[in-house]
Amino acid sequence: MLLATLDDGTRDGRLVIVSEDHVSAVKAACANSLLEALENWKECEPLLRRQAATVASNTDGRFAFDPHAASAPLPRAPQWLDASAYRTHSELVAQAWQIPNPFNDSIPLMYQGASDDFRPAHGPSYLPDESHEIDLEAEIAVIVDDVPLGVSSEAALRHIKLVMLANDVSLRAFGPAEFKAGFGFIQAKPSTVFSPWAVTPDALGVNWAGGRFHGPVSVHVSGAWIGSPNARHMAFSFGDLIAHAAKTRRLRAGTIVGSGTIADPDRNAGSATLAEVRAVEKINYGDPRTPFLKFGDRVSIEALDATEKTIFGRIDHPILRSA
Repeated sequence: MLLATLDDGTRDGRLVIVSEDHVSAVKAACANSLLEALENWKECEPLLRRQAATVASNTDGRFAFDPHAASAPLPRAPQWLDASAYRTHSELVAQAWQIPNPFNDSIPLMYQGASDDFRPAHGPSYLPDESHEIDLEAEIAVIVDDVPLGVSSEAALRHIKLVMLANDVSLRAFGPAEFKAGFGFIQAKPSTVFSPWAVTPDALGVNWAGGRFHGPVSVHVSGAWIGSPNARHMAFSFGDLIAHAAKTRRLRAGTIVGSGTIADPDRNAGSATLAEVRAVEKINYGDPRTPFLKFGDRVSIEALDATEKTIFGRIDHPILRSA
């Protein structure tokens, strides 16, 4: 089942069910918004699935689906918890800049990001200044229903209701000072961009196993290939990440949990962030050669299945100067 949110002028948008061929959609009958559906998932899910089964063939209420009319699946959320679950990424950055590697095999790295103003797949991302070292981070993200305090990693997997792509836009110039302060990122993390629709785990088929998305995620900047790392290499599953976040508190329905920058031990697969590209260049050549993003650059992130069909839709947005 594929769910999207159309921008209807309200803060939470209008929930729609997208056909398997991504051509058409219908408005959800059980809830106006995705957040409302998640908060009542037990009652709403069967009704959504019933509509999803007939969206391609039932002409009653069906309309052409335009990804450019979509907001982020959740335009705002109760929480945005972003992790760093890929060991390779941490190792490369630590090696390049000769800093301690913060990665811990027992405890996931995670911070609470801004969840009040997510951006649609087509953006744009409005940012203040190129000197802030604008970067992209391609990630997998999941959306949960209500998660109880103290949930186990295994039980946490049952609370994952939707999976999507994210570009965790980052301003690297602010990162070191905020990281050193020890209170998490604020200025280093502007609004995150999400794929045009989210997918239920069962609809991912072989691309979903062990609480991880299995498959390459391709990243381009202004048409230039940056990488297609396979997302399966998470050292912690999404079950582990959710259990970590819920160790001392409940997670409310609509909470989004991110994987952190996708990274692949196979260096031929490239990277999902310019910070890693630059780290590899520093290791190989002594200095980074690839610049950070400039105004006018376009970021593209997409995952395809074995038949070359897009799974979450394409993130494809420009980087522009804010007014």
